Amino acid sequence: MTEEQRAIRVLVVEDDPVAADAHVMYVGRVPGFVAVGKAHTGAEARRILDRTPVDLLLLDLHLPDVHGLQFARSLRAAGHHADVIAVTSARDLAVVREGVSLGVVQYVLKPFTFATLRDRLVRYAEFHAAVGEASGQDEVDRALAVLRAPSPAALPKGLSGPTLERVTGALREASEGLTATGVAESVGISRITARRYLEHLVEAGRAARKPLYGQVGRPELVYRWVRGDPGR
Repeated sequence: MTEEQRAIRVLVVEDDPVAADAHVMYVGRVPGFVAVGKAHTGAEARRILDRTPVDLLLLDLHLPDVHGLQFARSLRAAGHHADVIAVTSARDLAVVREGVSLGVVQYVLKPFTFATLRDRLVRYAEFHAAVGEASGQDEVDRALAVLRAPSPAALPKGLSGPTLERVTGALREASEGLTATGVAESVGISRITARRYLEHLVEAGRAARKPLYGQVGRPELVYRWVRGDPGR
């Protein structure tokens, strides 16, 4: 059996093309995992699952044709047993509870970095590798504890969650994009700090940047939220 055949096979289900490409790239950078495809709708994902072996779904919960949990429920009814890491910007704990019964083993909140996803995948790989019969309750507890992150995924040093949410909100509301100066003025932080948050969003696949020409001196970068629906 080749290394690729032994790898955990991941299907990325994400309606935003830029984010989908980023997630496929992230999966490919984690040893022991291989992205076997990507789908932008539930229907497309179902067609891939019907012809391709998949161990794990990296599943956006807000698809254009079906809610992710409804999609997961239909897969279970059809006999598909792939585990699910749910990708969502929603923080509704009722949704989290419902997902547990549908094979959702992890949640990743958007926007996230490669390091965040890598941590979840490494933990899932350890859980996935556990086979055989447990010797007792302690071993069962240890196997389940592997899936639990010890703390919320850390942002890069110097960045905070509340400020990231404000920067994200400002960018989502600006259909034409914003410069670091524009974000700084909107959020009430320095331009240098705004640039750090914006670059973090670019790395996470949630924002894109391009140079703004036509001004004297070095062109300034314009950042734009990449999702088609800025309210999601």
